[in-house]
Amino acid sequence: MKPKAVVVGGSIAGVSCAHTLILAGWDVVVLEKTCEPIKGSPTGAGLGLDPLSQRFIQSWLDDPELLYSSTLPLTIDMNQARDSEKEVSWTLTRDDNFNFRAAHWADLHGLLYNALPPNILLWGYLFLSFCISEDKTSVKIKAKVLETDEEIEIVGNLLVAADGSLSSIRQSFLPGLKLRYSGYCAWRGVFDFSGNENSETVVGIRSSYPELGKCLYFDLGSETHSVFYELPNKRLNWIWYVNQPEPELKRNSVTMKVSSEMIQKMHLEAEKVWVPEFVRVIQETKDPFLNFIYDTDPLEQIFWDNVVLVGDAAHPTTPHGLRSTNMSVLDAAVLGKCLAKNGAENLQAALREYQTTRLPVVSKQVLHARRMGRIKQGLVLPDREAFDPKNSRSEDYQEVQQKNMPFFDDVPLLLI
Repeated sequence: MKPKAVVVGGSIAGVSCAHTLILAGWDVVVLEKTCEPIKGSPTGAGLGLDPLSQRFIQSWLDDPELLYSSTLPLTIDMNQARDSEKEVSWTLTRDDNFNFRAAHWADLHGLLYNALPPNILLWGYLFLSFCISEDKTSVKIKAKVLETDEEIEIVGNLLVAADGSLSSIRQSFLPGLKLRYSGYCAWRGVFDFSGNENSETVVGIRSSYPELGKCLYFDLGSETHSVFYELPNKRLNWIWYVNQPEPELKRNSVTMKVSSEMIQKMHLEAEKVWVPEFVRVIQETKDPFLNFIYDTDPLEQIFWDNVVLVGDAAHPTTPHGLRSTNMSVLDAAVLGKCLAKNGAENLQAALREYQTTRLPVVSKQVLHARRMGRIKQGLVLPDREAFDPKNSRSEDYQEVQQKNMPFFDDVPLLLI
């Protein structure tokens, strides 16, 4: 009989693991509490895929060209300074060899989900608990079928925790671990201009940001910054980071439901900071939402017996290095390769190799993304003055480029 893995969480990390574990010869079932295939994402829309993630995702698709037809190139990484008082901007850094691809979260998830065998992903299954057998060879998972309220049990040889930055499975092993608030939140939105390509807003934004469609724009102001790039199907993805005290979140989520009054106030504040063309895009975006930005200090361990963490469950990170999705895809690739190499009979050796391969990488990337965020937000760091793009030195600018991310071009030997 094939060994069996139960993956908790049907997001990109979970479906990526399903692909790699199937390729490694495992039976796989994925439990996802959402009741139907995901058409949008309440916690994020745009993402950037690095060349290595692109390579693996293509290998999981029946038609590799689907990835390119559903993404746009991000060949330029540009950091610009904005002086709202003088209404001027200038380029700080520009990297013309970026080679990422821009994707909408729901589009990428749909590609990966539709490429799985049928009945692998169970929608509307809420994870409840797990129990490891005394001999450490199996794990029993309890879940609730939300449609019927029936509680079921699934027994597998491996439990993969892909249940996000607030992972309840991780909490079972690290009950004292708390997410660390970054000091800022993010207003986010996707502006859909399909059918309005020649509107004043779209013509204006393309004039102000002439390389939309191939450029990842970072606009840096005093104690704030924004991210802006184009997505397929006539959409513009924007993020605006705002320094503020940690909120009191009333539910198990880092996304806050916002009121019309909060949105109107945000629109007025944007007028004080950003160029009018960008402000109009923000104001015309339907249903913007608010993320509070958290990470954790790097974990010292990401597997216990036959339970393993992947994606944001293993390394909650701030978004400034475009790492979250890319780390999830690479976690899945490495985990699958380790399981294939060691065999199910050597599960502990496989998980140990996965941990040894991934921990040094993700630990440095989490800390680097944290540093990038604090620099761009003008927040205090112990080894440097607060960054202000209007009067910083040229050597300061280099630190905010994406290519300085540790292991930026690294391919683990295991995967070569």
